[in-house]
Amino acid sequence: MLWTVLLALLVLLLLQTQLSVCLRDLRSGASVSPLHSPPPSSSSTSSASSSSSSYNATQQRLPGAVIIGVRKGGTRALLEMLNLHPDVEVAKAEVHYFNVEEHFRRGLAWYRAQMPFTLPGQLTVEKTPGYFAAPQVPVRVWDMNPAVRLLLIVRDPAERLVSDYTQVLHNRLTQHKPYQPLDELLLHEGHINHGYKALQRSLYHLHLARWLEVFPREQIHVVDGDALIRDPFPELRKAERFLDLPPRINPSNFYFNTTKGFYCLLSAGHDKCLDESKGRPHAPLSAQALKKLCRYFRKPNKRFFEMVGRSFSWC
Repeated sequence: MLWTVLLALLVLLLLQTQLSVCLRDLRSGASVSPLHSPPPSSSSTSSASSSSSSYNATQQRLPGAVIIGVRKGGTRALLEMLNLHPDVEVAKAEVHYFNVEEHFRRGLAWYRAQMPFTLPGQLTVEKTPGYFAAPQVPVRVWDMNPAVRLLLIVRDPAERLVSDYTQVLHNRLTQHKPYQPLDELLLHEGHINHGYKALQRSLYHLHLARWLEVFPREQIHVVDGDALIRDPFPELRKAERFLDLPPRINPSNFYFNTTKGFYCLLSAGHDKCLDESKGRPHAPLSAQALKKLCRYFRKPNKRFFEMVGRSFSWC
């Protein structure tokens, strides 16, 4: 019996010794491992992941280029055509940040939130044609980014006026509201009505003068809206150069839609045409009123030509 107890004690002693050795080895291996570096802390892992994602992930950025006008000058067509470029992302809707006080009071964080997500190196483009004729806008745009590039697309001011009226007329009729004929709005006692807002929007030289008080001329690119409709590619190539974009838009990106009567876009096998409001038949204007309108625009047009250093085939 005694030998049995002594043998049991000896076995327990041996087991205790072996256990102590194992625990010492485990502690030594946990403190210093010759084969594996210690795992990174959660904070360092998070920091590295954040750094990597910030470089590769998309972000909403303030625009590097803005299409400022003119209303009914072809701004939507220009925006959609620029969006063919792989280095361009556009704001899908008109933001009206700089010309609507309610929006402007929300600040640049709100404005940035209206922009598309872009990769580093891509150009964000926004268009709001109401910017061009709003007196407060040039300084506000400059404060946002003095280096921003501005695109101004213009067309025959008489045709622009008629198109402007046609859009308002269409909206009024859709709402079942009456609206005066264009001749009555444009002429007062046989003379041009200087107070007609659509007329004032076509006085390009007055509005451009305000922009040139803030921005240098080389920062404003003028697009020929009439030429853009007739043959888009040459105007788009000029816009690419102005925006310092590599030439990626090609003549094959455009095809003439005989049904609609204007060019549509083609990219990666998909075509896109502007909505039905584009190319809408103009409201009637008498030959007498049109003649007076063209005569009225002669001097303003000449001043505008001098300001931009080129002329256009307008009435």
